[in-house]
Amino acid sequence: MTTTPETNSHIPLKVLDHTELFKDEVYTKQFETKREFENGADDAEVNRVLEWTRTWEYREKNFAREALTVNPAKACQPLGAVLAAIGFEGTLPIVHGSQGCVAYFRSHFARHFKEPVPAASTSMTEDAAVFGGINNLVESFANATALYKPKHIAVSTTCMAEVIGEDLFAYIRTARDQEAITQDYPVSYAHTPSFVGSHLNGYDVMVKGILDMVTELPEAKKAPETGGKPQLNVFPGFETYLGNLREYRRMLELLGVSPLILGDHSDALDSPANGEYDLYPGGTKLADAATAKHSKASVVLQESTMRRTAELVRDKWKQETVVLETPIGIRGTDQFVKEIARLSGQPVPAELTLERGRLVDALADSHAYLHGKRVAIAGDPDLVIALTRFVLECGMVPVHLVSTNADSSFKARMEKVLSASKFGDAATVWPEKDLWHLRSLVFTEPVDLLIGSTYLKYISREANVPLVRVGFPIFDRHHLHRQATIGYTGGLNLLTQLVNTMLDELDRSSLPHSFDAVR
Repeated sequence: MTTTPETNSHIPLKVLDHTELFKDEVYTKQFETKREFENGADDAEVNRVLEWTRTWEYREKNFAREALTVNPAKACQPLGAVLAAIGFEGTLPIVHGSQGCVAYFRSHFARHFKEPVPAASTSMTEDAAVFGGINNLVESFANATALYKPKHIAVSTTCMAEVIGEDLFAYIRTARDQEAITQDYPVSYAHTPSFVGSHLNGYDVMVKGILDMVTELPEAKKAPETGGKPQLNVFPGFETYLGNLREYRRMLELLGVSPLILGDHSDALDSPANGEYDLYPGGTKLADAATAKHSKASVVLQESTMRRTAELVRDKWKQETVVLETPIGIRGTDQFVKEIARLSGQPVPAELTLERGRLVDALADSHAYLHGKRVAIAGDPDLVIALTRFVLECGMVPVHLVSTNADSSFKARMEKVLSASKFGDAATVWPEKDLWHLRSLVFTEPVDLLIGSTYLKYISREANVPLVRVGFPIFDRHHLHRQATIGYTGGLNLLTQLVNTMLDELDRSSLPHSFDAVR
């Protein structure tokens, strides 16, 4: 085999990525010489300021800021709306705004799921920002239905559309009148301004918008066909672990119910490479979603995410609505299993009892390496609460609990979890704080482990604290989103991540006489 001249490599068609390329002498010299044009501070001054930002004095200044957010652990509303739409059969999300917004949403999801994400834009530009984007929306409907042939369109908005007060209801009616779509073509919509709330709010209002639409379809008059099993609506929320959606279905079926997951994007974002491309794989069938009003009850698994939808189900449908904490770990899963067994009237199956016992046994096996370890957790509020409860079960000590998109209820819910364990006394709860706040917390009150998204890796590297990647987004590790984190099986997956990360750190830091083969 001949070597390729550009890489001097025996690997054919090898292309250097930036990690290797920028080690070349040409680039290292460029990085050094360009500093003279930047006229920046010298290394001593940079290091002095860097060290100061790690002090208590800086932490107090950092926490005093009000008009600035630095590295928030959240995304914007329409991103959540896009994920909600993908969870329903044959649905094309259309975002009323500029092309750049949709490009961001698609790339953000593609980097996490490693899958293409169908979403279209109304391509608003300067003229639409001044005169309104009704023509953009009407034309996008005509083009999208002709080219991509969706069964259903779900429209959300961006900052531009919301600032100028775009009226989606009126625009959709105009699109029908101008025959861009037929009078009965299924279209749902949600106003999702990016400058307030987060991806959780966008997900919630889009699910509500879809349910408002499908429950007016003719199919909504029909009772669900479930073979005699009670149908339960399940609202997983902004769920980025596809394994969780499949685990919910498996557990619910074991518990004797017919689950109607609203919505289910597990196939849409984990499709096989079989030589054929399907633009709309999987998703909750619209005809099935239309029967949701006839279900025995609805189960909400992310309280912070699904408030508007839960209000619809409880107040308009007059349906029993069970709101549970996300079932991560022993206690959370126990609560979930007991409630579903109550609703189904069926005993807990032996298979789930066996899985519970395996998780308890695994916790006992690993407790020596987790007991007393100090932990910082950051992410969406429901996830932070569930993870905190689980690390307490592991005998770990949560210290810093940060959620940028949490509200005032988060602290009360969090304190209820912490007060139930002797390991919860050291914790401080920080709603509406960002990852720059977390950096100050970690440097002034050190921890042994970080738990959160990819964006915590910068704190992890600087503070020399290992990171367990849980949540969204995870860009720099592969296939974690395919695993389950909920239920007893998911608890075992999380435990494996936690204990093996601590064991890796133990091996890395061990003195020669303690570098053991057995842990």
